[in-house]
Amino acid sequence: MHYDQGNPTELKEKFWKALDHSPFVMLQLDADPESAAPMTAQLDKHANHAIWFFTTRDNRFAAQGGATATYAAKGHDLFARFSGALTEETDRTVLEQHWSKTVESWYPQGKTDPNLLFLRMDLGEAAIWSGEVGVVGVVKMALGLPIGDSLKGGYAETGL
Repeated sequence: MHYDQGNPTELKEKFWKALDHSPFVMLQLDADPESAAPMTAQLDKHANHAIWFFTTRDNRFAAQGGATATYAAKGHDLFARFSGALTEETDRTVLEQHWSKTVESWYPQGKTDPNLLFLRMDLGEAAIWSGEVGVVGVVKMALGLPIGDSLKGGYAETGL
């Protein structure tokens, strides 16, 4: 598929909305490609510079450091790859803000579980792809015709 250069601001807005709707990413430590695993991002609508993850101190992500996440929106109309640095979040207020019954179901000893590790990913660069095929595109695909000119969306490399 061919993606036109998109508006980075619009694509970032689409990305944050999509991630809020479906906050699941494949996260990987840059130093350990075998660490790739699905993780649930904890979002703060007032913090576009970071996302958070709950994990355990015996998990590969406990090594911290450079990381890359990949994302596919629920409707497959937006994809992203973004990088950043994983570090332990020590601010208990932030942990409290993100704690929920869903999180608690994974950590039955609760917020004071000695194996609980709350990580912050300070975000860096991102590549965002957005594309909506639309009705005309679907018809063209069914007929085996090129859809490049029917694709609405774009691509941008940008900082988050």
